[in-house]
Amino acid sequence: MYDKERGLYIAHCANGALSITGKMANRHGLIAGATGTGKTVTLQVMAETFCQAGVPCFMADMKGDLSGISQVGKMSGFIEKRLPEFEIENPQFQSCPVRLYDVFGEQGHPMRATVSQMGPQLLSRLLGLNDTQDGVLNIVFRVADERGLLILDLKDLRSMLDYVSQHAKEYTSKYGNVSSASVGAIQRALLQLEAQGADRFFGEPAFDIQDLLATVPSSPSSAASPSSAAVPDGSPSGRMGVMSVLAADKLMLQPKLYSTFLLWLLSELYSTLPEVGDLPLPKLVFFFDEAHMLFDGTSKALLDKIEQVIRLIRSKGVGIYFITQSPTDIPENILGQLGNRVQHALRAYTPKDQKAVKTAADTFRANPSFKTDEAIMNLETGEALVSLLDEKGAPTMVERAKILFPLSQIGAITEGQRLDLIKQSPIYGKYDTPIDRESAYEQLMAETQQQLAEQQEEARAVEEAKVGSKPAKEEKKKSGIMSKVWKAVLTAVTSTLATILGTWVSDKVSGKTTKSRTSAKQRVVKNATSAATRTITKELTRDILGNLVK
Repeated sequence: MYDKERGLYIAHCANGALSITGKMANRHGLIAGATGTGKTVTLQVMAETFCQAGVPCFMADMKGDLSGISQVGKMSGFIEKRLPEFEIENPQFQSCPVRLYDVFGEQGHPMRATVSQMGPQLLSRLLGLNDTQDGVLNIVFRVADERGLLILDLKDLRSMLDYVSQHAKEYTSKYGNVSSASVGAIQRALLQLEAQGADRFFGEPAFDIQDLLATVPSSPSSAASPSSAAVPDGSPSGRMGVMSVLAADKLMLQPKLYSTFLLWLLSELYSTLPEVGDLPLPKLVFFFDEAHMLFDGTSKALLDKIEQVIRLIRSKGVGIYFITQSPTDIPENILGQLGNRVQHALRAYTPKDQKAVKTAADTFRANPSFKTDEAIMNLETGEALVSLLDEKGAPTMVERAKILFPLSQIGAITEGQRLDLIKQSPIYGKYDTPIDRESAYEQLMAETQQQLAEQQEEARAVEEAKVGSKPAKEEKKKSGIMSKVWKAVLTAVTSTLATILGTWVSDKVSGKTTKSRTSAKQRVVKNATSAATRTITKELTRDILGNLVK
């Protein structure tokens, strides 16, 4: 709850109200505690408090409960019993302006990113690649940049992998070894990613980070009311921050996709937003639920990048609040940057649990009124240990406090309410229809088709040259056969005439007369015909046998 007197009021202890210092809200925070101790309600209370102050928030809704922030809350026996503790007489329940998102586009507006925006480092983490495969992926992105090819979706990336693999010799000498085994491993990882539905996340239109910074005019229910301490005074700007709620019940089933997606959002915010320093209130608060997913199985290089982003993004006016079961889920270098802390109950059934309780207790500035480690194990639902940064940025002494109740609905909304919120949203239709413009896949496909067409044209020209030379060869062949036939006929005629002439001369000398059944003319014709027939038969036989051998 936000009001001018108490500011970002989130909890109440024996010493009074506990409020987040506005200009220290970008110094990040932590909400920790075992399952069922009230972390989600605490997140909702903090988010609607920032909303009333005019600060937009982004949060992942793991179970559907946070969607209730879009509806007006109502009195319950539990809330009524707590009113005296918070010195509240007549709470005025109200809703927050909400935009629903869903990576898969099923329960909200789609949120997409291009493969190029994701970059090789985050994509390598998402695919679970080793160092060698990560190197090949970096080469693929480098080649795409050099050639001016856009990698927008997974089919673009597949095409680039195939292209680099086919030209491996060319790029190996320039960038290092590109093995077919590494390319194959990346392709298989992409196949698994597509099976999880991630292909719907990559593409265009890409999500515009500026949509997370939206505000709307304050509703009448958030106007100042001096007669009731339970009515928010309204933000200094007269506007309310829009709550961007990501449906993550399905997304969290793929932990790497979930954590990599949120890390991409943080990276985009860091690279896009200008430096603003410490503002009276942050420009955006980012709630990262199930924070341990961000750090599990993450390489040291990427952990260093996460630490850098978290350390520097506060100067962009962005506060990050991690939600997890135990502070030990967060790396020490990052845990040390989380100044505003709310610790719900932890259970200590095993030595490991006891160590986690002690670690959590040691992160607080001790309060002499109670032992922190004992208090952590005895907190009731909705009760927490709270330590916030003061005006100078120093952590306050830890207090045992009760978290305020939300003014919005606790619990999930109906399917009809969800559809109404989506259709009434100012960005309805902006991201709903995918766009598939010309990119690496289309350009490489066009190149392949052009090369294929050129090869077909060359083959056609060669074939035409072969076909054009065939008649000449046939004519030459026929001419050769006729020449041999005429030669054989001439030889036969000459031989026959010589024989006839010799017989006639012999008869004249000897005075004998040689009788013949056939005339000279008939003999010449017969021998000539036989010679021609033999020659033709011989050549045809050779031609047939020659083709069989070929």
